[in-house]
Amino acid sequence: MLFDFIIVHESGHEWFANNITHNDIADMWIHESFTNYSESLFLEYHFGKEKAFEYTRGQRLNIQNKSPIIGTYGIHREGSGDMYDKGGNMLHTIRQIINSDEKWREILRGLNKTFYHQTIDTADVENYINEKSGINFSKVFDQYLRDVRLPSFEYFVKNKEMKIRWGNVIKDFDMPIRVSINGKAKWLSPTTKWTKVELEQADPAIVVDANFYITTQNILGG
Repeated sequence: MLFDFIIVHESGHEWFANNITHNDIADMWIHESFTNYSESLFLEYHFGKEKAFEYTRGQRLNIQNKSPIIGTYGIHREGSGDMYDKGGNMLHTIRQIINSDEKWREILRGLNKTFYHQTIDTADVENYINEKSGINFSKVFDQYLRDVRLPSFEYFVKNKEMKIRWGNVIKDFDMPIRVSINGKAKWLSPTTKWTKVELEQADPAIVVDANFYITTQNILGG
């Protein structure tokens, strides 16, 4: 209740829709995902980062995950309404991985400068973010834009060893995540196969950063 989101959202379309426009309505996420995320950026500027992050996480309650965000090309068919809240959370997750607010801000501004008054495709956005971030987000885009499954970070701890992997994902999905191990931040790089992480002590407290739009499963419970 801190602001009128519809005013902020529709104003955000001056950048994503009126400045950068999709070629095919199947790529309508280019308009709506970024503009959805602009609501969070407005909050961050006026009320601080934690309020903004809380807002974005809260939007997950609206996500259906029933059909892909990208629609069907060539027949005027847009994708799922998840292009708003899920798309915004995908961008929020990408921001965490880039791990530099300055670089993230440059990417958002750079998109609008590079593609000023152009009609573009999803590939243009993907390639731009990959190039400017120096990170290959191809599998991340495939997972969140073209698939309906929500990645599951699966792990278990036994003594001073932690096993990790991604479940419920596309083939060869790889995405780093940030966790807290006994209060100390650590980056992990799960793949779809079990990999081992050595721990400093047995059975530590593990907390996955909530700003990554994923589910978490400790397969041993606890």
